[in-house]
Amino acid sequence: MLNYLRNLFRGFSAIFYKETVHMRRDSMAMMLALVVPIVEMVILGAAIDTNIRQVNTVVYDQSGVMDVAQEGSSASRDLINHFINSDTFKVYKYVHSDRELNEELVAGRAHVGIKIPLDFDRKLLRGETAQVMVIVDGSDSSTAGTAVNVAGAIGLDQSLQLVLARGINLGQPIEIRPKVMFNPDSRSPNFFLPGLIAVLMLMITVMLTAFSVVREKERGTLEQLMVTPVRPLGLMLGKIMPYFFMGLGEMMILLGFMRVVFRVPVHGSVVLLVALTSIYLFVNLAIGMLISVRAGTQAEAMQSSFSIMLPSIFLSGYIFPRETMPVIFHAMSNFVPATYMINIFRGIILRGAGFQELWLDGLILAVMGIGVLLLAARKFERMVV
Repeated sequence: MLNYLRNLFRGFSAIFYKETVHMRRDSMAMMLALVVPIVEMVILGAAIDTNIRQVNTVVYDQSGVMDVAQEGSSASRDLINHFINSDTFKVYKYVHSDRELNEELVAGRAHVGIKIPLDFDRKLLRGETAQVMVIVDGSDSSTAGTAVNVAGAIGLDQSLQLVLARGINLGQPIEIRPKVMFNPDSRSPNFFLPGLIAVLMLMITVMLTAFSVVREKERGTLEQLMVTPVRPLGLMLGKIMPYFFMGLGEMMILLGFMRVVFRVPVHGSVVLLVALTSIYLFVNLAIGMLISVRAGTQAEAMQSSFSIMLPSIFLSGYIFPRETMPVIFHAMSNFVPATYMINIFRGIILRGAGFQELWLDGLILAVMGIGVLLLAARKFERMVV
């Protein structure tokens, strides 16, 4: 029996030693297998916070003369301070018209708008109920629900304080009137699907492009390309353009499927959406090309692709609001292309945003794409020299 087992496992120790040596020598594989998961766990564990805090809020206070030092009447300032002290709202701007208030919400810079009417202070002095409108961006259903609930609680608390201070029962001095825009029914598909399209396009385009050059290495055909007059940048563009057109087709199919099957309306310009999506595809393909140039095998390229995808999903604001992230991770999310594309998709599809509101996102994506592609071309040129 012992001899049978020895024959059955003959060569095990030698092969085990051989593979261990190879694994130790492959520093990139060791890093991807051991270091990257730990880094991602630290990043996601520290960055993800399901509690809704510090929601960007814009205020239009008509109850008094506005300036930088003093906004509105004393009663309205007390109310706004209650919103700020709740830690749910972060008032970052005071506006002077309904148009400015609407622009901040459509552009996605603010998720909540507070409008205090002109007669707010006067009604409180007369013992009447003063209404305050809280406009909430419904394109983020979790943030919208929390904002509405907390705003209502703040209105009740402020009303109770006024009743106790005056010693008479005024009913409810302050009434919060919530208004949910862009997704008034709080439908989950309206919130998740536009962001999901950006995530799916990231996964498909990066992974497919990541195999392009490394596949040439493994097949031994890269040497044939080296002796041709093709320049590195020309090779990069030639490699990614087929995937670029495939990505555009994928986006149109997903957009049509979202519209017909899940009945998510598109409020903005489809032409603008296609134009900005083209820039996003360019960035993703450039990232995939950089991975392909640096990777030695297709398995390594796949691992590198996954190490980029997970932070892109969790740090981009697709599932969890970026406002709840610590400062360092919020800063890191600015270098994630999906952050800008998700804002573009939700802006055009849900909020009806136009070029005026989204041009900066497109410009940042274009700069990212050009920079990454030039870096990939430089790496490839050094590799073939």
